[in-house]
Amino acid sequence: MTVLTARQEWRAHAMVPVAAGLGYATSVIHIYGIGPYFGPVAGQFGWSRTEVTFGLTIATLVQAVGGVFIGLAVDRFGPRRFGVAGLLLLGAAFALLGTANGSLLQWYLLWALIALAALPVQASVWTSAVASLFHVSRGMAFAVTLCGASIAAGVFPLMGTYAIAQFGWRMAFSAHAGAWLLLAFPLIFLFFRGRYDRSGKGVETDVKAKTADLPGATLREGLRSTVYHRLFLASLLFTFTIIAIVVHFTAILGDRGADPLTAAAIASFVGWFSLAGRLGTGMLLDRLPASLVGAAVFMLPVAGCLLLLLGGSSFTAMVCASALIGLTLGAEIDVVVYLLTRHFGLKNFGGLYGGVLAALSIGTAIGPLAAAQIVDRTGSYEGFLWLALAFMTGSSIAIGTLPRRHEAFAAHQE
Repeated sequence: MTVLTARQEWRAHAMVPVAAGLGYATSVIHIYGIGPYFGPVAGQFGWSRTEVTFGLTIATLVQAVGGVFIGLAVDRFGPRRFGVAGLLLLGAAFALLGTANGSLLQWYLLWALIALAALPVQASVWTSAVASLFHVSRGMAFAVTLCGASIAAGVFPLMGTYAIAQFGWRMAFSAHAGAWLLLAFPLIFLFFRGRYDRSGKGVETDVKAKTADLPGATLREGLRSTVYHRLFLASLLFTFTIIAIVVHFTAILGDRGADPLTAAAIASFVGWFSLAGRLGTGMLLDRLPASLVGAAVFMLPVAGCLLLLLGGSSFTAMVCASALIGLTLGAEIDVVVYLLTRHFGLKNFGGLYGGVLAALSIGTAIGPLAAAQIVDRTGSYEGFLWLALAFMTGSSIAIGTLPRRHEAFAAHQE
């Protein structure tokens, strides 16, 4: 196969990472967009922060269980059909949260619908399409794709807060999901395709035949590798802490004296700084050892948490903390996915990434719930922030100790 230059790759496929990024942003609307709703929903029904947050835990635990199977299905059928249909289902499921009637059972059933709708739009769908089209500039292509989470973290808290103020929290869910899909879905529908996505008959056979020829690890080889184990551990520790911080960030800032709109505005800085983090990390991954890049950026939230713990009600400390957290939020999945493709190839990328996605989902499920539990028991986020310091240090060590040379079965990629 002829290897294109980075410029040729972007000239041929520039809109694919853009469309994939919008798809990835939409796929995490229930994670990055739910924060402003927690307070109004809990206040309306007299629920604790733990009770209202447990719905998100349900959704992400289902993703953890289903991640490997979705990844294997993407390897077999291609990503487009999952992404396009799944986003519409997820938008509808998010809107249905506005029908909550005060029953915790019904609230959790609504989140179970979100869990099922989110399964076909997991990160492996968007990254597998990009990985199939980019080799020389894969780091930057992943960065553009995964900027979707940065956009989500920057836009969704403000969208939710504004919609709640205008329509009340019930109608806000529908307005939030509908406005975003109206903006993003047309581009996704027009431009999101992987190398082996085809329309018409024979698509399954075509995808299977093409992916069978790709170099890389078998599923067994990948799952038995200590490199894979460390990627799994780093992903688990990282998402446990960083997603919990992002989900609860407006509440953390509120505890330090910020009013709701100011807290939402500062929280949105996480998303905007994560854009810089993702693009900067993408450039570094194409030029420097990925394990060292990851180890360095995974330590930035440690400084951010210290600012939140020691800065009191200082506006400057809050903004700087959001910047540091955002820079790392813009790097975590980029680093993990890049290392996964370089060490294990593309042959079973969907399945192997599905396993890592299970770790990401478990961390996402447990972290926000643990933070809520700590607040309910102690009345403060301080204990969780100290725990975050330890876990982020552990994830940095797990990434930093990875070998710089790639596994033999991935040494001669594409």
